Amino acid sequence: MPRFRTELTIAGIPFILSAMNPNAMPCEGGRHAGRRAPGAAHFRRCVSAAAVCALLFSACERSGKVRSISEDNLFSIEYGNFEEQLNLFGSRNFGGVGTALAMRDGFFYIVNGEAQKILSFNSYGDLLSVYYNEDAYSETNAGLPKKSSAGIWRSVSYPFHFNGRLAVDSRKFLYVVASVPKERSEQDEADNLLYSQMVLRFSSDGSVIDYIGQQGPAGTPFPYIQGLYATENDELVVVCSTNDGLCAYWFATNGFLRYQIPVTAGGVPRISPDVSGASDQDLFISIDTMVPDCYAERIYVKVDYYMPYIDEESKVQSGVSFVESAVYPLDIGSGVYGEPVVVPPFEESITEDFSKLTFRQPYDFLGVTKNGWFFFIITTEDGFYVELIQPASQYLLKRHFAVNHAATFYYSLALSHEGIISALLAGKDDVKAVWWRTDNLIASILKS
Repeated sequence: MPRFRTELTIAGIPFILSAMNPNAMPCEGGRHAGRRAPGAAHFRRCVSAAAVCALLFSACERSGKVRSISEDNLFSIEYGNFEEQLNLFGSRNFGGVGTALAMRDGFFYIVNGEAQKILSFNSYGDLLSVYYNEDAYSETNAGLPKKSSAGIWRSVSYPFHFNGRLAVDSRKFLYVVASVPKERSEQDEADNLLYSQMVLRFSSDGSVIDYIGQQGPAGTPFPYIQGLYATENDELVVVCSTNDGLCAYWFATNGFLRYQIPVTAGGVPRISPDVSGASDQDLFISIDTMVPDCYAERIYVKVDYYMPYIDEESKVQSGVSFVESAVYPLDIGSGVYGEPVVVPPFEESITEDFSKLTFRQPYDFLGVTKNGWFFFIITTEDGFYVELIQPASQYLLKRHFAVNHAATFYYSLALSHEGIISALLAGKDDVKAVWWRTDNLIASILKS
């Protein structure tokens, strides 16, 4: 099971603390070289530095202080129904806002389900194209294009409703989740599932190629789509919710199905009772999400484990308590799970009177980058905390993004394959497009 190094900088000097060697000493470039000190004086200085490092790291962990990364505010979008505006207030999507983004090579793609259109921008905020649902627009609609910009509009003739999830591949092919009309949805009475979602596929010139269902082009609708991904091989991966877990559909570049990968709570690995403190029968398992590898035919399954919580006074179960999160690489060809990556939880301490309570919460799995970094995120009162793990090099980084949630009534996050986290932050007056250059953080760490 991978052990991780935690990066820490003191007075400009990088240190790497290894979980297998907490007394790791500073060395050139920030890595533990493992060389023997040449003399006693040098040895004492290194031991002192290691002690200071361990002490400061311990204090940092106890105080919960994590360094922040400032966002780059790229551009803003006004509210409204015109082509360059967003409408977040006319929702037909039950359960939330139907607007989301994807970022690829510096270009932003935003699906606005409330206005039934898709916008693309460059990083300066210049509107490049608008895809719109013909059924939602007419000659009298104020949102139709002006003559000066009519050339960037692309009509969509399929009678589908955009839902608020999209992906983009390296060819600039666009994939957008959409709901089919009620009369075209299908009900599986045995599994009590509603099949009502498709994936619209657009070419790089803006034309609609087809729609993809479970079997491929013009296939059966999917159940609820939880995740949508495009690999570096330009293959589409659709992750759907089922009654007993998740199911991933992996498609070739031509849109036809290659693999169907069901994952159930009963089929994922268990953790040892020594870790959970509960028997195998009492352990609660939640399959959080599935994320494909950028290159390999491998999918990562994040599993959260819980155990029964027994009330001390009544001696009866009053809920569940979090135990551990793990990400399992699943080889698609063999169907075998690899060695898991255990994800350290987010911990928040509350001190009241003379007692201190520490709450442990699982991170959400945001995705995987081309160079093998796993990104995890959690929402807090003052923004977001992110945890970055690279099992190959045993690095673990934690950072904080400051976001005023009181002034932000909706947000959507996206991770690029390069490791850039982008977001739409909807405030009182407009929607801001921002990003956090976590890719630069990774690059600086690897160079050290």
